Amino acid sequence: MQNSKLSPQMKDPVAAGDGFTLVELLVVMMIIGVLFAVLLVNFKGVKERSRDGQRKSDLRQIQSALELYRADQDRGAYPTALSSCGSSLTRGSPAVTYMQKIPCDPRSTTSYQYSSSGTVYCLRACLENVNDGERDEVKLGGNNPAITGCTLAACSTEAKSFTLQNP
Repeated sequence: MQNSKLSPQMKDPVAAGDGFTLVELLVVMMIIGVLFAVLLVNFKGVKERSRDGQRKSDLRQIQSALELYRADQDRGAYPTALSSCGSSLTRGSPAVTYMQKIPCDPRSTTSYQYSSSGTVYCLRACLENVNDGERDEVKLGGNNPAITGCTLAACSTEAKSFTLQNP
């Protein structure tokens, strides 16, 4: 087929000047870039909230294990210290296992904070989402509030704490 025999309805698009200009292509690329940036920021927040949800779930699981531990003790006491994360919570001979594996913080893989006098305990995790509705300053009021009976270190200024105590 030769170009000279093309009908008037079938024009060569390059020859006719039908195409995208450089400006149009740049505008489309900028719009895609802005959308990508917005989605990336939103995705970061979703990951933070997901890790915070895991932290709160971990603390509640540890709390359940501590209550089972206390119920089996003659004096009804809590352990004065917890093993490091990844190890089990056991007691007695023969050993009774209350938790197979004490969970670690999902981001730093360190243990959650724990303190106990034997009769009361506190568990604390530092949250990444500073707007979390269950953070201590919302539940208890004030900025980085002191919790009665807790001797745990406060979270850093860019993080907020979530604390559980014995019921």
